[in-house]
Order: sequence, then structure tokens, then C-alpha cells
Amino acid sequence: MDNTDKKILIVDDDETSRSLLRQVLGDCTNIFEAAEYHVWVRTKNWMAGVYAAQGLPVPESPAGAFKLLVNGTPLPLKTVLGTQGKGEWLWVKASRVVLAGQVTLTLHDLDGFDGRCDAIMLTTDAEPDFNALRSANPNAQTPTNASYDVVVVGGGIAGICAAISSARLGLKTALVHDRPVLGGNNSSEVRVHLGAYQNLPPYPRLGDVLAEFGPKAGGNAREASVYEDELKLRVVKETKNLDLYLNMHVNGAVTNGEGRITAVVAQDTRKGGRHMFNGGWFADCTGDGTVGYLAGADWRMGREAKSETNEPDAPEKADMITMGASVQWYAGKADGDAAFPTRPWMLKTINEANCSPHLKGDWWWEAGLGRDQIAEGEHIRDYGLLVAYSNWAFVKNGYSKKVSFADKELKWVAYNAGRRESRRLMGDFILDQNHLRNREVQPDGTCVTTWTIDLHLPKTARESKFEGEPYQANSLNEKIWPYPIPYRCLYSRNVPNLFMAGRDISVTHIALGTTRLMRTHGMMGEVVGMAASVCKKHGCNPRDVYTTHLDELKELMTKGVGDGKKHPRQDYNCQQSLDPDIRQQYKESVKGLVE
Repeated sequence: MDNTDKKILIVDDDETSRSLLRQVLGDCTNIFEAAEYHVWVRTKNWMAGVYAAQGLPVPESPAGAFKLLVNGTPLPLKTVLGTQGKGEWLWVKASRVVLAGQVTLTLHDLDGFDGRCDAIMLTTDAEPDFNALRSANPNAQTPTNASYDVVVVGGGIAGICAAISSARLGLKTALVHDRPVLGGNNSSEVRVHLGAYQNLPPYPRLGDVLAEFGPKAGGNAREASVYEDELKLRVVKETKNLDLYLNMHVNGAVTNGEGRITAVVAQDTRKGGRHMFNGGWFADCTGDGTVGYLAGADWRMGREAKSETNEPDAPEKADMITMGASVQWYAGKADGDAAFPTRPWMLKTINEANCSPHLKGDWWWEAGLGRDQIAEGEHIRDYGLLVAYSNWAFVKNGYSKKVSFADKELKWVAYNAGRRESRRLMGDFILDQNHLRNREVQPDGTCVTTWTIDLHLPKTARESKFEGEPYQANSLNEKIWPYPIPYRCLYSRNVPNLFMAGRDISVTHIALGTTRLMRTHGMMGEVVGMAASVCKKHGCNPRDVYTTHLDELKELMTKGVGDGKKHPRQDYNCQQSLDPDIRQQYKESVKGLVE
């Protein structure tokens, strides 16, 4: 919340049911019949879970407190909302109230620090069956059906490119994304800039699609406009044969007796409805390998043992350690002096020796290293919020050089964490450190990965002078030669019609250090769309493209599927390489195609 009132909904009690479950941003309707209603709110004490994970006592006055107003008047509550429980989501009985006619409900934020309200329910039943009411929601009934040649799940850079590539090659394509904006980590919600090279040999035309919507400017944790959400949306919407579905969270997969996916099921995150997307081929561009996981694909998470991969830098024993997620933030100049409150719930362990006296929390502002990035994703994000607020409060109020921050204010804090690593789906080829180091180029090489093997580790207590759970990271880098990613890394080895593009492809933890960059993801997506068109043409599976139709895929990669127009240069955030000619190769490949 942002310390303001928010008009959220007007509820309708029709003749068939007086108990309706609505999401917070629901429809505006009426209550026709006067009655006494029990008001329930689904909320959580987000601060309690964060402190419990640190082994610290839960603050008596946690962040996230709010009230519920009816027609501008606060409900008679014994306690404020957002402060109940131990960090779990729960239904809280807020009050009883007599309602009639048109009624407006409003959330009133009490402290400006991320109050949580998932849903509000009005019911004449004093002890409702929440699951039954959720099922009775008319928006959550039988899924609607739609059929496509290709269903791409995940609207980040990889998914956008896969969907556009597939659609331009004549396949009826769906792009299903669980957020309201496209771009994933490169959207205004997370604000990570694109990285690594594109448009390089052996297939310089890979990257042409990405060039059409990639932001003109780079930089992490900058103003929302830098990430050009609207450009991504426009290019997708203008692509023929491509249907876009936003706010659709895929949480189910339908498979046949052979393990082949026949459909995915998505929940509308705004209205609660369920939608079924039938398809011939599916592309998992979720980053978390969600579709593959739901369909029973082989997957890994964490680090492989050296005995398994023979990688020089692999640990002796396998573990579940992953890189973390960044809750970025930035500050800027205010109109005059700008105050920032110090709250009792803020960490007392941030001090003069360990604070971060900067105007942004960049990539190194990274939490959750070693935690389960999926199961503990909400906790990781919340811890990122806690340390961001606690640090800024100290810099503003307790830092010895706080005068230099007097006219600075916190402009933005991410509410979505930028995740680097979670599940990896296993393909017929698993790229590892030795392939990269030894330049063991495979016959099915596609787009090149050019970033260093960039692995993040948490700063130690000695390095950070901070004794709590780490929230800042170091980066270990090993330069490589540009390496063509084998096509066999881009499809599942045991789900016959599943492609992958993005950070969930078939690589080891160490190899992910180079393949996880978003420009590389975009090119993977282009390849997947091309391979899907070969599958459609021959009625075959992704594996058959490698075994029987690889020359056709190579021909498509040579031609590319870009629009052939000039686009702004996007060669920011490109690292040095062991190849001394890499920058010149890029300049040659885009000659005549950049403004």
C-alpha cells in the first residue's frame, strides 16, 4: 500500500447467494437487500514470518497495518488488520455491519509499509466454508477452452521471443503470462536490464526479434519508463497469429498416457476464473520450469556434485543452494528535505559499519541465497523489503553522513523479486562447465552465450559486517568464448512435446551462470519458435527436429524472423569475452539494422 485510501469494490448480493467471494480489485455492483453481514478479510502479518525465520521475536507493532472503511467510515474493529497470525495467510473476521443499497469498501493504510489484503468477503453466515464459497464464485467455474498450435507460458523476454517467432512462422500461438505487464525481470515491476550479446555467429540473425522491443537504455533499478513495457506490449499485440493472455497463472497441466501435454490450465489472477489452453506443443518460459514440473518433466534445482558432472568448480556433494533474488530499489532528489520514518519493527542490526549508503540497491542487493526460491519465494521477497526499508531508515536518520541524504527520498522499491535461479528442466543434452571451458561445440549449436560464468554467493558476515541472514552478494566470474547453446538443451527429455527457453533450460548450476542472461534468453525463444514450426510442418516432436530435421532448423536460424527494420542500438551491458573480436562481430552483424 502507499499510505492512501483505495476504493476497492462494491459488492452485489443476488437472489441465489448472499455469500460472495471477491478479490480486492473486484467489480463494482450493488447490495440490493438490507441485512447484517459478517466481514472477513484474507490477510497476513508479513513481518511476523520474516522475523520468525531470523529467530527473532515478532515485533508488537508490525508493518502492514490497515483498516477497512465502509462508505468512508472505519469498521468497528477490536484490532487493526494485517497484524494477525505468525506470517501465514489467514481469514480474519473483521466486523459485523448492516449494509443496504450501494456500498463502497475502502482500504485505509496506516503506516505505508506493504499491508497485505488478498480478498474481502461479505456473508450472512457467521462461520462460512471458505473453500465452498470460493468454488461457488461464478467466475471460477468450468474452464473456458482455446486451442492453439503452440502455447507459450511465461511472458518474459524468452517467452515473448518464442511466441513472436512461432506466430510469424504461421503457427497459431498463445502467450500466457501471470503478470499484468510483459517483460519479466526486464519489466517495470523488477527493473533488471538486458545483458550479454545477441546477433553473433554462427547465426547472426538470432536476436533480430529481441531488437524490436528491447529497451533503448540500460541500467538496473531505474525509472519505470526505462524498461518500455508499452513497447513490448505493442509488438506482441501487433503480431498476427498471436493471442496474449495477461494475469493468467498456469497451475495445472493435462497429459495423455504417453506423457504428452494436451493442455495447461490457468487461473485468472484478477477474477478467479479458470481457462484451459489446448495445444500441440508447449514452451515453458516461466523461469521456474512450472509447466515442466506440472507435467512430470525431469528437473533439478541446486548444485550438482563434482562426481556427477566432473566440473572443476562443482562442490563435492550436491546441495540445494541456488543464487538469490533481488528486491531492488532506488532513491532520488526530493523537493527540499525529505523525512523517512524509523519504525520499531525495523532491523536494529543495520548500523554505521554495515549500512549501504547508496541511492540504489542494484543486482548485489540479493536475498535468499541457499533458500528454496520457489517454496520460500514470498519470504525471500519480504526479507528483501525489510532490509531495504531498515537500511534506508538508518541512512536517513542514524548515519554519520546523513546530511548528504537530507534531500533524498526513496522513489521505488520492487514488490516482485528478480529471481536468478530455481528449477532447471533436463533435456537430451546438459550443458556444463567443461563444455564451455573446452569449447566442445556441438553439431546442434544455436544462439551463443557470451556472459561470463557468473555465480553469486552471499557476502559473509566478515565481508558485510552484518550478522543476520545475508542480503548482499558477491559475484564470481569466469570469462568464456562465445558458446553456441545446443538445441538439445531446449526441449524436455521425457515430456515429448515440451520446449524450454530462459533460465529453466537443460544446464548445470555452473553453466547457468552464463546462460541466465536475458538477451541470451530472447535468442533461445526465437530458436524454440522456429523449432516449433518444424514440428508443425512434419507433425513431429522436438527431439525429431534434432534427429531428422536439423538442417531445416539451421536454415530458419540463418534467415531469422525479424521484421527487417532498423531499431535502436542495444549493445549496453555486454561483457568482455575471451574472443577479442566479439564487439566487431556484433557491429558487423547489425550493420544497417540499427539506428
